[in-house]
Amino acid sequence: MRGTRHPVEGGFQITPMIDMTFLLLVFFMVTSKIANEERNLEVALPIAGSAVVPDDLSHRDIIGIDGEGRFRLGERVTPEDEVAIHLKERFRNFPPLRVWIRADREAPAGQLKQLLRLCSEAGAIDIIIGARQQE
Repeated sequence: MRGTRHPVEGGFQITPMIDMTFLLLVFFMVTSKIANEERNLEVALPIAGSAVVPDDLSHRDIIGIDGEGRFRLGERVTPEDEVAIHLKERFRNFPPLRVWIRADREAPAGQLKQLLRLCSEAGAIDIIIGARQQE
């Protein structure tokens, strides 16, 4: 009989799923490397008798202040205005904004106060300041 269509059995295509799995794997490997580099910034954290390590440090922007009072995003020294822009963009694109400040114990207190102000103006809802536990 002409014109009769027989249903075509479609197979399950696994190739796109494998491609997506590899893309996700690469994405998480790259973001994990970036997060570890941000934490590896050489900072002599202050010692606090009541310091507690939070259970969840994930999904936080890590901003450092070195001993000379310079702001750092990752390994890069970053001017104050760029830090403000970075925080506002992070809040706009990936709310809520959670920040982990790693300030050197020799950093000027005024720089820490300034960074807290920038975080507040950007809309940060959760800010922690890194410290070492007293031994």
